[in-house]
Amino acid sequence: MVDRASSDRGEQQEGHQKLRSEDLRGTWAMRWQAQQQEGAEVSVRREQARRYGLEAAASVEDRNLTLFRREPWTLGGGTGEATFLQVPFLRDMQQLGGQDVVIVGVPLDSGTTCRPGARFGPAAIRRASALSYGYNPERGVDLHEALVMVDVGDIQVIPAHIEKSFDQITSAISYIAERGAFPVVLGGDHSIGYATLRGVAPHVEGRLGVIHFDRHSDLSERTYDERMHASPFFHATTLPNVPPTNLVQIGIGGWTGSKKGMRLAHERQVTVIMLDDIDRYGIERVMEYALEVAWKGARAVWLSFDIDVVDPAFAPGTGTPEPGGLLPREVFRMVRLAAREGLRGMELVEVAPPYDVADLTALLAGRIIMEVLGTLVTQGKLGHRSGASGAEERR
Repeated sequence: MVDRASSDRGEQQEGHQKLRSEDLRGTWAMRWQAQQQEGAEVSVRREQARRYGLEAAASVEDRNLTLFRREPWTLGGGTGEATFLQVPFLRDMQQLGGQDVVIVGVPLDSGTTCRPGARFGPAAIRRASALSYGYNPERGVDLHEALVMVDVGDIQVIPAHIEKSFDQITSAISYIAERGAFPVVLGGDHSIGYATLRGVAPHVEGRLGVIHFDRHSDLSERTYDERMHASPFFHATTLPNVPPTNLVQIGIGGWTGSKKGMRLAHERQVTVIMLDDIDRYGIERVMEYALEVAWKGARAVWLSFDIDVVDPAFAPGTGTPEPGGLLPREVFRMVRLAAREGLRGMELVEVAPPYDVADLTALLAGRIIMEVLGTLVTQGKLGHRSGASGAEERR
């Protein structure tokens, strides 16, 4: 004999099961329709991103990737939500032209040998720069008034492939340099130094000198069988118009240096200025000599600044900290002197936010860039707006 209560429970369970199946089928249908609609919208956004972000370097196989990031879901962002000094974000790279300064991020730390994290450097520097209004009473300059500046976001790097990333960086920097703008490159680890110079050098008619601030020489040919952040200047100085005799390195020293790098510096006649030399001869004499070396027979000079040249008490957020580095006020004086004769562009690298304290390193990085730009304006080397009293007096 069948229990009536058990039979009722069975019918109820069967009814519930049928109800759930119908609900699921309806839900699946609605989800599929929503996904189809969303897919169409995504396709439109991707096509727009390809148009605005430009075609990727030839070595990149996935042609959906662009040269400059324009999709908000890509690693690191770079879509203009936060820009350096809150300058306008240029989404459509086809509209680049006529600007004085172009800010561009390179969120790559595949070349780091010790502490990774510099891929987050561009975003951190941009955020920290929001504390500044771009005006400096000591320099008598307002960067927003004196310069036409845009932030173009980040270059699309390939985190798992450093050489493809180099190709992307070179193509992107070349695109900016070709249009006559002053590139300010936010790194990223120092491996990008080779790729950036490879992008700029073809647009300089003659020699390109390099002023390089660092605690490490970065002259090794390879590290772990790759071109990494210890090797940018070995390869950069093999470029046809970037001779090693026009490379001057400032702040080298400490106990994380490369003996092989020092040997190569001697063999290639690279000028190496140790931190002890700065203490012995003073900032003015050292920078006068550095400018003489970098500009000898050169048509332009590039500034490459590794934040680890600063004592880690003031810049803890970096991949290879070395105690005993420069002090911030010393750095400000030195980069102002480096910029007084004009520059073709600059990069600031090795800001690694995971090791930073209260954004000190990112904040300092932004201030170094502002000091360079402010000096170029007051010396009449950059800009065409009438917003800098120093520049106007010299004109």
